[in-house]
Amino acid sequence: MYSEKVIEHFRNPHNKGRLEKYSAIGKVGNIACGDVMWLYIKVGRNANDEEIIEDISWETFGCTAAIATSSMVTEIAKGKTLKEAAAIQNKEVADTLGGLPPVKMHCSLLAVDALSEAIYNYLQAKGDVIPEVLVKRHAHVEKESKEFDERYSSLMSKSN
Repeated sequence: MYSEKVIEHFRNPHNKGRLEKYSAIGKVGNIACGDVMWLYIKVGRNANDEEIIEDISWETFGCTAAIATSSMVTEIAKGKTLKEAAAIQNKEVADTLGGLPPVKMHCSLLAVDALSEAIYNYLQAKGDVIPEVLVKRHAHVEKESKEFDERYSSLMSKSN
């Protein structure tokens, strides 16, 4: 059963759609359930001249929990420094939504992975040092992406 907050974010998602002018994109997917998320960030600076997530949006193809967690992770990350945003954990996303069924917790992980990938891609493009937490998450996302490609490449070639 979903919490009222999950249903609210599913029915009235926040920050939905593609940003016109973004700094980086994070794309992730789950091979088991088929959910795919694109998360866009626009990086700006705060009064202390720290890089922050000035704007953020997402596009998700997935279930109720995937849409709700995409919405919620953007609410949590918006306005945070890149360091603060990179520290967001999937449990925080799920807890802020009032919890998720255990079988849907992977959606909160996908949302955090999408955010992490966007930050990773932004820092990499700038040539900045990438924090270890982002390096580890990126390695996990790359592994899943490779497994997805290997699993479905034969299907894709048959359809051509």
